[in-house]
Amino acid sequence: MNRTIILIVAAIAVAVGGFTAWHAMHPEKLPPPVVATPAPPPVAPPAAAPVIEHPVGEAPLASDSGTASQVPLDHSDAALRPALAGLFAGHALPSFLHVDRIIRNIVATIDALPRSSVSPTVMPVDPATGRMAVADVDGTSTIAADNDARYAPYVDALQAVDTRLAASVYLQYYPLFQQAYQELGYPNGYFNDRLVSVIDLLLATPQIDGPIKLAQPKVVYVFADPALESLPAGQKIMLRIGRHNADIVKAKLREFRGHIVRTPPPH
Repeated sequence: MNRTIILIVAAIAVAVGGFTAWHAMHPEKLPPPVVATPAPPPVAPPAAAPVIEHPVGEAPLASDSGTASQVPLDHSDAALRPALAGLFAGHALPSFLHVDRIIRNIVATIDALPRSSVSPTVMPVDPATGRMAVADVDGTSTIAADNDARYAPYVDALQAVDTRLAASVYLQYYPLFQQAYQELGYPNGYFNDRLVSVIDLLLATPQIDGPIKLAQPKVVYVFADPALESLPAGQKIMLRIGRHNADIVKAKLREFRGHIVRTPPPH
């Protein structure tokens, strides 16, 4: 492309130079001046429409969910609170769940899970209480078996969630999730595709047999295995909560995914 432009510019220069020299020798034959009409600016090709892999309109529950009455994103918390409370099968809304800016925080957290870390300022839930339980065997630190108990309230609440109803609420309010995702910096992005890809990422978390070894290069513990430490934040969270808890979470994720996507997760 650059070479073509250079050749065109060179041809114009030769033509102008030749015309100027010819006029210098034959001034009487100079044609009347012509007012040059500027060429119209080149028309940019239309931007390619983003490829949507998992349209919410094709979700298994799409025909049953409908669309909630239009609620502005800035005022959606009040509308969502009763819907969220209904997801827990008669249980009270968990105290560790933040119901302020809930859609924006969920979207920001989902988007961050494939990255190296998740900012605590956007997490829609409080962190687990206490410090990670660490076992020391022959000078080697590992995640202690009883560390799983720290996450029991979260796993218990998750088990109480009606995933079909949760998917229905999500699809009803999907335009607000999409708006929040675009505001996050993805004007051409499609949030449902991002959500499905993150679910698949969590489902693909490696299963570790035996205690997970830790290192403490500074104040906080990290995984001693560099391959585990380099995993995305979402997968490291799945490892920290313990295999039993992770199996429960994965089962719920598969249920939820099955309500919003027709294609099965990759193996």
